[in-house]
Amino acid sequence: MEPVTHLLTGACIGRSGLNRKTAYATLAATLAAEAADLDVFWGFAGPVEELKHHRGITHTFIAIPFVAAAAVGAVWLIHRWRESRRLRNAIPAPPLEPGAPARPGPQPVRWVWVYLSALIAASSHILLDWTNNYGVRPFFPFNPRWYEGSFVFIAEPVLWVLLFAALIIPALLGLSDREITRRRQPFRGRGWAIFGLCGMVLLWCLRWAEHAQAAGLLDNLQVTSEPVKRVALEPYPVNPFRWHAVLETQDFYQTAEVNSRTGSIDSDAQNDAIFKPTDTPAVEVAKQTKLGKVYLDWGRWASVRDLGPVPVSGLDPPQLPGNRSWTTVQFTDLRFDYAFRGTGKASGTSPLSGFVYVVDGREEAGEVMNGREQH
Repeated sequence: MEPVTHLLTGACIGRSGLNRKTAYATLAATLAAEAADLDVFWGFAGPVEELKHHRGITHTFIAIPFVAAAAVGAVWLIHRWRESRRLRNAIPAPPLEPGAPARPGPQPVRWVWVYLSALIAASSHILLDWTNNYGVRPFFPFNPRWYEGSFVFIAEPVLWVLLFAALIIPALLGLSDREITRRRQPFRGRGWAIFGLCGMVLLWCLRWAEHAQAAGLLDNLQVTSEPVKRVALEPYPVNPFRWHAVLETQDFYQTAEVNSRTGSIDSDAQNDAIFKPTDTPAVEVAKQTKLGKVYLDWGRWASVRDLGPVPVSGLDPPQLPGNRSWTTVQFTDLRFDYAFRGTGKASGTSPLSGFVYVVDGREEAGEVMNGREQH
């Protein structure tokens, strides 16, 4: 999932009761819920390195304790800074009036509970990322296989609304209470945080059931003219009943739009068929490049196509003498080759596409992904 969902989930985990055990529980959970995505800094080494390491070692079960420890370390630094600032600016408290109740002191920091909060939130990151169609490799490096649920879109506005409401509504209710009682209720929002997390799970259950319903519809209807070898069902945001299907046969791929509520399947054998490209010498060379190896390791529905001498954004075409030629090889993953905000029919360059220039069918002359050149 994108960072907003991870951060909101971490905040709800902290406020669901862990913040009653120790100070900084919500902060630690929020940081740990997103900390695994620090692997995006591999992007400074180029887009291919970013693809290679994204959802890599930081998104594994073996890394969860270390990711949580990193989040707790950041919280500890914040705690030390706040303590030093408090000591420098310490102002004696005014004396209590006779018979007045003692002022409540600051909530104690119990670092075991802070770490436990971070551990739970770090685990939630892998679970959330598994629900979408990009997938994770939780058992890496012992098992390099990718796993994906493919029933929640990578950016789900319904989750944003649900989790935002779980965090904001208690604060709004607190404002009205203070206007009436002028007292601040500690640890407000536990019930709403639990409500938000339970709502997320219920949405997952609904989408999981509708994903299975859509798969059953495809099993019971002959969509392609050839036997189907495998099927991918990709989610749309907001609408849990709409799915984009990719069906692979021996000779071609065919896409379809499935509505699990109405039971309809929209697919045209002529317009929605994608014939498998022929491997050329340039394609074979491109597969052996750094981009090719990384892409094929990740892209379970990768399609590699020789486009001919077509320039692409982010990389100047090679300048060659007249007796030499070049071609562009495109890498596309069909799981993402659809317009998730529109009709489902892709237009333009597919997200997460890669391109390699190959000279004379035997020599690489540049690699680019998402408009960025890999040096």
